[in-house]
Amino acid sequence: MKKTYNKLIRDRIPQIIETSGNSCTTRVLDEQEFVRFLSEKLKEEVAEYLDDPSLEELADIMEVVLALAETHGADAQELEEIRISKQEKRGGFSKRLFLETVEEHDQQDP
Repeated sequence: MKKTYNKLIRDRIPQIIETSGNSCTTRVLDEQEFVRFLSEKLKEEVAEYLDDPSLEELADIMEVVLALAETHGADAQELEEIRISKQEKRGGFSKRLFLETVEEHDQQDP
């Protein structure tokens, strides 16, 4: 029986499939396809996390995010530096704040 998946997989999946006695066909994606399928994989992993909010699923999301960062020419350290910079400027989420309304006031020029 042959199943069709047509999805991005982790690097060792073909080896795992073959070790189990099965065979598979794969191909190497070009850069554009890789970014597109990484984006699809991110959606898939986020959906899995929403169904099963576990550290295991968060780790899967991180793996995809790190691969996406690499497509931007960044590594985990650079991504973390950007995250920290944004946190310092705008804060994180530790206070669990929820914005309900903003009342706009006319600003008068001095």
